[in-house]
Amino acid sequence: MFVIDFLRQFDPVVQALFAGIFTWVITALGAALVFLTRRVSAALLDAMLGFAAGVMIAASFWSLLVPAIDLSERLGYRGWVPAAVGFMVGGLCLRAFDQLLPHLHPRLADSEVEGIPTTWRRTTLLVLAITLHNLPEGLALGVAFGAAAAPTGIASGATLAAAVTLAIGIGLQNFPEGVAVAMPLRREGVTAWKSFHYGQLSAAIEPVAAVAGAAAVIAVESLLPFALAFAAGAMVFVVVEELIPESQRGGHGDLATMMTLVGFVIMMTLDVGFG
Repeated sequence: MFVIDFLRQFDPVVQALFAGIFTWVITALGAALVFLTRRVSAALLDAMLGFAAGVMIAASFWSLLVPAIDLSERLGYRGWVPAAVGFMVGGLCLRAFDQLLPHLHPRLADSEVEGIPTTWRRTTLLVLAITLHNLPEGLALGVAFGAAAAPTGIASGATLAAAVTLAIGIGLQNFPEGVAVAMPLRREGVTAWKSFHYGQLSAAIEPVAAVAGAAAVIAVESLLPFALAFAAGAMVFVVVEELIPESQRGGHGDLATMMTLVGFVIMMTLDVGFG
């Protein structure tokens, strides 16, 4: 594959940076819909959010937990221990962020702001909500590329192809996230350019988190299985606590649920078939 051959010439941290920029660009493409229309139907938004949830669930298992278990055994740990510990710690960390960071999910009233009390504007709170989603995705990218750079004897289950597949999967589900931030702002009367700006800004954390994740696991190789599972736990927390409930709010629950299954199957196919 051309992309993989191209990436091989770069340091893993640079590879992770490219992947983070790619997912950021896809988010920006979703946000760019505001230049074409002022609103997206509730059914379409529910379907896209359901699809994103399915992709993240599949990526958490096939791209993160399975390699974590494989790496644990190769590093001499009991296979389930790093996966279980890392998974729970990842979820707990996201829970802490969720409780502390002020944010507001799309389609909710101002009175439903989560986190510590604040006087921040609704626009800022909407961006922070999706930024909270994107943090574990960026970490997952970085950890995946860092794992791919580990010695072959240790990381046989974590390859560059698998990392690229994960980037593609996260990119697929970032498109609706860009829509979910930008479109409500546009509908509320914010200009198209400002709506786009805030929509793409929500994913600006991904390249930063990807670089940090890759650098950390390269520096301390024994952290690899824990880091992979940590990213998986954080992503599953986002799916269960945010994406799935949001996909059910628009009154098209059955459609959103079916699209969750579609997203899962597509990501599973990408990972198993190409990763």
